[in-house]
Amino acid sequence: MGTYLITGATGGIGTAVSELLRERGHDLVLTGRSPERLDGLAKSLHGGANAATQVINPNAVPSPPRSASITTIPLDLREPRRLEATLAMAGVPARLDGVVHAAGMVHLAPVAATEADEWIEHMSVNLVSAAELTRLLLPALRAAKGHVVFVNSTAGLRANPQWSAYAASKFGLRALADSLRAEEPSLRVTTVYPGRTATEMQRRVRAQEGGAYAEDDFTAPATVARVLVSALETSRDAVVSEVTVRPN
Repeated sequence: MGTYLITGATGGIGTAVSELLRERGHDLVLTGRSPERLDGLAKSLHGGANAATQVINPNAVPSPPRSASITTIPLDLREPRRLEATLAMAGVPARLDGVVHAAGMVHLAPVAATEADEWIEHMSVNLVSAAELTRLLLPALRAAKGHVVFVNSTAGLRANPQWSAYAASKFGLRALADSLRAEEPSLRVTTVYPGRTATEMQRRVRAQEGGAYAEDDFTAPATVARVLVSALETSRDAVVSEVTVRPN
């Protein structure tokens, strides 16, 4: 079993990834802005449908199922300069089999109405903090020959009206992934490009667009999570470098 750190763990895709990795018995380091929401997620993962399961082997001596550890670290990605001190105080495992960058924020507006503070917040949360966390966690990732997954967006492939700040941050995230892949040959690097996904972020986007939110119109977070975890589980003779997941 491995150890995985997930940013944006209390969001739709981050939670779904956490649940799948928990079901597989991995140790988790969950990060998010709200300590209360992180604690609630950790409690839900410790019991119920997400509890550790035991594979039955009739030829084996019965043993209790392994209970994976779950650690929570509150992180405010709007303040990338503070991440190093926060991680130092919290303590991060010396080995990380993977880091999943699932955190993100979006606010729609035309270029003419997007002020500097909004550009800075988009870049800080969606790009700079991902770069800084990756830098800080590289020793632990190198120790395990680990895997870095960037949850990008189809907006990181094409920029549309009103999406300039968000798309620019996601275009930058793609560049970060490409450079990291070339610089760190011992690591595997994957970029996942989800289309519109049924999350609270999407609900807010639809409100900003003045449209209705209908969950069935969008890809389920669990579907994106299954694609992402499948990339993590790809055998070491290959890497899923990029994958796009769109609503059907």
